[in-house]
Amino acid sequence: MSAIGRIACALSLAAAVFAACGGNRRRAPAALPATRAPAGECGDPRRHGALGDAPRIERYDRDLDGDGRDEIVATDRSLCTADGNCFWNVFVGDPACPHYAGTIAGAALETGDPRGDGGMRDVRAWWRLTGGGRLLLEHYRYHRGRYQVIDALLCRREGDDRIQCAPSLRRQSDTLR
Repeated sequence: MSAIGRIACALSLAAAVFAACGGNRRRAPAALPATRAPAGECGDPRRHGALGDAPRIERYDRDLDGDGRDEIVATDRSLCTADGNCFWNVFVGDPACPHYAGTIAGAALETGDPRGDGGMRDVRAWWRLTGGGRLLLEHYRYHRGRYQVIDALLCRREGDDRIQCAPSLRRQSDTLR
């Protein structure tokens, strides 16, 4: 299953579980919109990636490979949810022809080590699920020209701002294939 399929599946499953538990009635998380550029090809953040019919592009560029030059990280604000969840389109490589490297779903993104192919930093994305501080934490790694989900955790923000997460099912020895 592709990373996009795993994201959609995880979000759908989490929404169904929380809907069955009652609580605040909120709209289910939006499914990842279809992208307009295949991963690995030259792209333009105004025309490629997960975009709505009338995109309002905002850029939050970050140095993802440690070379001192920012890679393009852009979102279409028209697709963001009321909770602040957005679809972040990532473009890497030569500034004259950056290639679309996938879409990362989340309200907040953070980069760190380890690194994937080409020295690209891993990215963790936090998706706000419902009221009550429930979050889906997804860990993305750059592999074979695109960012892919390699782990996901269901978490909850406690009253003292600590984050409690369910244990990961991914073993430390698991690797991308």
